[in-house]
Amino acid sequence: MSAGRTAAARPWRRLLPYAILATAAALTPFAVTDTYLLSLGSLIGLFALAVTGLNLLIGMAGQVSLGQAAFFGLGAYASGILTVHHGLPVGLAIAAALTLTGLVALVLAAPTLKLEGHNLVMATLGLNMIFTIVCIQWESMTGGSSGLFGIPAMSLAGVNLSSDRNFFYLVWGVLLAVLWLCSNLLRTRPGRALRSLHQGDLLPVSLGIPVVQYKIALFVAAALLAALAGCLYAHYLQFISPHSFDMFVSLQLVTMTAVGGLGNLWGGVFGAAFLLLLPEWLHAVPDVMPLLHGLILMIVLMFCPRGLLPALKNMARKIWRGHG
Repeated sequence: MSAGRTAAARPWRRLLPYAILATAAALTPFAVTDTYLLSLGSLIGLFALAVTGLNLLIGMAGQVSLGQAAFFGLGAYASGILTVHHGLPVGLAIAAALTLTGLVALVLAAPTLKLEGHNLVMATLGLNMIFTIVCIQWESMTGGSSGLFGIPAMSLAGVNLSSDRNFFYLVWGVLLAVLWLCSNLLRTRPGRALRSLHQGDLLPVSLGIPVVQYKIALFVAAALLAALAGCLYAHYLQFISPHSFDMFVSLQLVTMTAVGGLGNLWGGVFGAAFLLLLPEWLHAVPDVMPLLHGLILMIVLMFCPRGLLPALKNMARKIWRGHG
């Protein structure tokens, strides 16, 4: 009887975080009247979406990428250019941008993932640098350093989805759906095979798992989630510039992943919120933010290798047991 009750309770336990986050997201626009804070909440959701893909890539495949901002920017620029310069409807432009990003990631995945360690990090960093240079130099399409203006807002059935409140609901709805899909995928047989990749290639290969194909699939999935976040970002702000997708943004995404915990999907939300709220707490010293991000990443990797969120949870559990 006890075992049956435990098994019956598991689905509810799994659904509880989604219910809590969905409730919080639904109530936030009513509790927060400041549009700046609401837009900050939307940005947290966007970055959490991009971090979810990177979390799968690093946490499952053990492949560290410092070029994720390039895919973030590719989705934003492709969708923006197609709507501004070619007059495509927003929905069609986003679909085309995601298709383009998927193809680019697929072409890059095979040669890039043959590299390991710092070589992979340097290769993906180079990808980010090339993307930024192209965005600056290709002024006729991207607007150069000045950025791309006049990107149309998203709408559906006459409803403006780019308004602060509607966009907040859109982003967090998409994020919840992605988290639910990823969580369910990782409980399937292919998902368990993906988890084994983090232990190295020897064990998965011995079990007959197609390691290369799985790593390529993760690389493309991470790129697509970053590109989706970029598309939404572009049509929300209706302006983008190369500086929004430079190397520092890639470092931000990796730091968010490490802070939340590698392979911890919910940790990505925590990491994005922590790193984006940090400048609000330290607004008096904005020039130290790049240094601070690097310092946080170093401290987390040294003292909390599983991530800051799991470390805080373990600390809270010990304190609770101590009081008990």
